[in-house]
Amino acid sequence: MRLMTATTVAPAGSSGRIVSVDALRGFVMFTMIYVNDIAGASDKIVPPWMKHFHGKSGMTFVDLVFPAFLFIVGMSVPFALGARLTKGEPLGKMVLHIITRTLALLAIGIMMVNESPDSEVMGWSAALWSTLMFLSAILAFSTIGPRSAVKEETMLSTWRYVSLALRGIGFVGLAWLALAFRGENGRRIIRLSPFSIHTEWYGILGLIGWAYLVSSIVYLIFRGNRVALLGCIVLLLCLYPADRNGVFENLMLAQYVGIGETLGSQASITTAGMLLASILLASDRTSVRARIRFTLLFVAGFAAAALLLNPLYGINKNNATPSWCLWSCAITALFWLAFYWISDIRHVGFIAKPFSIAGQNVLLAYLLSELLPSALSVLHFGAWYGHVAEANLACAITRSTVCATLILIAAVVLNRVGFRLKI
Repeated sequence: MRLMTATTVAPAGSSGRIVSVDALRGFVMFTMIYVNDIAGASDKIVPPWMKHFHGKSGMTFVDLVFPAFLFIVGMSVPFALGARLTKGEPLGKMVLHIITRTLALLAIGIMMVNESPDSEVMGWSAALWSTLMFLSAILAFSTIGPRSAVKEETMLSTWRYVSLALRGIGFVGLAWLALAFRGENGRRIIRLSPFSIHTEWYGILGLIGWAYLVSSIVYLIFRGNRVALLGCIVLLLCLYPADRNGVFENLMLAQYVGIGETLGSQASITTAGMLLASILLASDRTSVRARIRFTLLFVAGFAAAALLLNPLYGINKNNATPSWCLWSCAITALFWLAFYWISDIRHVGFIAKPFSIAGQNVLLAYLLSELLPSALSVLHFGAWYGHVAEANLACAITRSTVCATLILIAAVVLNRVGFRLKI
């Protein structure tokens, strides 16, 4: 066997990337696009286990996709913020970066949850509004330029100006669309007098933004201290029963965000991702055996905690129950371990490379996937696209698989030609 105690893998900081993290991110994004697309097929065709679980307690693989992405966000935090710390970036600048990124994710999330205006009240196509909104969001956070760093300074300046121009167009477009929005009974996203922003919830990206904010603060305080990170996971999960028992009823923050579910449960998942990623940066976990042993203990511990807490609130994605969070962490960690073995140990390129490449620009892929339905409607292909999945389950699976594959390919191609999203 090649797996020996002496076998070591260089810390991630030395090479800048761990392929398995990118590969898992690409795999999760592929699955997210797939399940979102197949959700549009008829319930008469698609079996219940291929859609979100509906019931008091339980989960399908579909209910694992969102927390898996939260987990991956957490795994990315030590690499991103760790690199800034290594460069000696001031703490204030890092905090500003974290807040800016959080606000950007919240802004896109709020626009997305209001993506169905009333065409009659607004006076123009709701599908066109949604299409322009996603295009504007893509432009607002775009960066364009050659991938090669060896370019003349004048060319770099030119691309910088182009990027700024595209971002300006995107932000102006988002602001105009937010003001132009009219929902049922004339409901608006933004009111200027008195100023208010309508949010029923923050959307997937908004929830990711809140979790990213909490876990980033945790990382800046405790860095790679694994005991402290584990303690923070426990404390964050404790916010859920505290919230259920009315502890935060009179807290002003509770009026704007769910403390138990969003800042507690979901943030615990991103923090758990940081805990697992800490072994990739730690000097005492450079051997393959040490990393595998830690991951297996991580999985066993989180699974055991999920079983023990299950009688309290059950397993429920919509309510973000602690047991659902813990199971999600355990299962996602197992998937990462599989990709770690395939990508970083055995170097099985034909499996790892496509996902790792796709995992380097997932925000663009996600926005493209969300753009697709409204764009098809604008182009009058919506009915045709829906008809493709009507015949049987095989047609629905094929449509969703092709859809996810083509969107990831499009994101990779755009990334290769120099078009990326950066928040």
